[in-house]
Amino acid sequence: FAPDFEAETTAGPIRFHEFIGNSWVCSTSSFRLSCSRTPGDFTPVCTTELGEVARRADDFAKRNVKVIGISANTGFGTSTEYGAKYGPTDVRFPIIADEDRRISTLYDMLDEQDATNRDAKGLPFTIRTVFVIDPKKVIRLTISYPASTGRNFDEILRISLQLGDKHRVTTPVNWNRGDDVIVHPAVSTEEAKVLFPEVTVHKPYLRTTPFPAQ
Repeated sequence: FAPDFEAETTAGPIRFHEFIGNSWVCSTSSFRLSCSRTPGDFTPVCTTELGEVARRADDFAKRNVKVIGISANTGFGTSTEYGAKYGPTDVRFPIIADEDRRISTLYDMLDEQDATNRDAKGLPFTIRTVFVIDPKKVIRLTISYPASTGRNFDEILRISLQLGDKHRVTTPVNWNRGDDVIVHPAVSTEEAKVLFPEVTVHKPYLRTTPFPAQ
């Protein structure tokens, strides 16, 4: 379950659960989702990511996903300016200021292992984690990246949690939107034949069907 909190952001004060509302959050429809990101201020990798997430705002909106960032520094003042430098966009999603690491601690995001990943006060910076949270405020997915590796937002947008919730399907390896999907194991083969008239039974436990009409 995603802990609730109050915080100051670049868009003003928020209560997190109220911010989520009936959406998904990519702390990515109507599978509600939120992408919680953990950029460090003015680092080269996170700067490029900030611009990319803002550039893909419409892609998140189509999926009923709200984006919110969290910064281990202040997060205020120039986020739009430096993000827009690296992408033809404005940064319109809120960024939480978490200078005291209160929210990072709440979500277990602090990098306690890397002694070099510290600020001038000796406080650990955050592990660069993406959270996907559904409208019931349940954390459905986390992906963590090292500081040296930019996050892949094509992959984050590819994630099929909403599809699975709506149609009782899962997705196979290297799946992309439009490809065949797997019937959920909880659905019997008899029921699958009713729900998915074009189902193919490869094994009793492996049944595939064309991508569901949306």
